[in-house]
Amino acid sequence: MSELHQKRILLAEDDEAMRTYLERALGQAGYSVDAVDRGTEAIPLLENDNYDLLLSDIVMPEMDGIELAQRCNEISPSTKVMFITGFAAVTLKASREQPHAKVLSKPFHLRDLVMEVERVLEEKLSAQL
Repeated sequence: MSELHQKRILLAEDDEAMRTYLERALGQAGYSVDAVDRGTEAIPLLENDNYDLLLSDIVMPEMDGIELAQRCNEISPSTKVMFITGFAAVTLKASREQPHAKVLSKPFHLRDLVMEVERVLEEKLSAQL
């Protein structure tokens, strides 16, 4: 894999302000970001494109982030998963059902988000070498 390959992130976040904020921050950090407002919108993108990371809120309408991550694992097993949530109890459920996924609790600083995304994607790169 080329070092110049721009990492692709699929962002699923139902809160419009948070989605815009995260999309802008990750774009400024050099990532290519596709953003959707619900898990059901993310599925066709996962089926038709390759993403390095699925960054998903856990609590969303129609399909929660955990179900989305399970579908992602079936459709695109090489895509890493990272959750963002504002609910502590949901963090425990996510950790239990998706033990390899990183969970970042809101509120968080954008610098922390970008560092965690870099860490998760570096783990993926190391696993490929």
